[in-house]
Amino acid sequence: MEIVKLVADLKSKISSYKSKGKSIGFVPTMGALHRGHLSLTKESVKNNDVTVVSIFVNPTQFNNPDDLKTYPRTITEDLDKLSAYQPDLIFIPEVEEIYPESDSRVFKFGHLDQVMEGKNRPGHFNGVAQVVSKLFNMVEPDNAYFGRKDFQQVAVIKQMVKDLHLSVSVVACPIIRETDGLAMSSRNLLLSLEERKNASKISETLFKARNLVPALSVIELRDWVIEEINKNPYLSVEYFEIVDDTKLLPIESWEDTNEKIGCITVQVGKVRLIDNVTF
Repeated sequence: MEIVKLVADLKSKISSYKSKGKSIGFVPTMGALHRGHLSLTKESVKNNDVTVVSIFVNPTQFNNPDDLKTYPRTITEDLDKLSAYQPDLIFIPEVEEIYPESDSRVFKFGHLDQVMEGKNRPGHFNGVAQVVSKLFNMVEPDNAYFGRKDFQQVAVIKQMVKDLHLSVSVVACPIIRETDGLAMSSRNLLLSLEERKNASKISETLFKARNLVPALSVIELRDWVIEEINKNPYLSVEYFEIVDDTKLLPIESWEDTNEKIGCITVQVGKVRLIDNVTF
């Protein structure tokens, strides 16, 4: 497990691996690693000759400066956790390495980045596309691993790969949850004890909602989930949408598409938590 901080050094090592015909797996992260990130690392190590994990808090995807400032940074603990999985390279660049100049690129994803997170966090997915496209160019992975908790982000990255004609396979891996069902997130570290205790109501409600299909209509179920979570004084639903799993368009009937995804964002105190469930 080798730590690399400079792009030039990273590219040199990747070039050496590729000259030997080795496959490259890549796990991009913003640090504050949990079992979700580690499951992606494990999957990459299992299925590739070489695994690269990046730790970089990307400033261009934060539309709220306070959110960027308070995002947890735990490099020492992250490296300790990764050591159990032995990825080959850990890329930990400074902002100036990734953005030697301001990135003015504007990506167009049509409907994909205009709904849900895109609607509520203007510019967020453009920032994601900026950094992920840069990292893909630096790492040149054969496979890149992302968690399904960020379902909309995965859809956007897949579209970006298609639009830019990149030769990388985007692998979406299952959501990893705490014992009480809460989807693992680096932001969970920012919750108070009482907020953390009540945050499990999010997944609990989503799981109950699956049992109400098709007894309730799509609209009835959407309203039920929002009302059920908002009953908790610690929680406030920002949005809950039931969409198809490819174009992320809202569905009107349970017969509209083969796979339906319920995507939610909930404000817990000052912390935004996202989750989703397949119906």
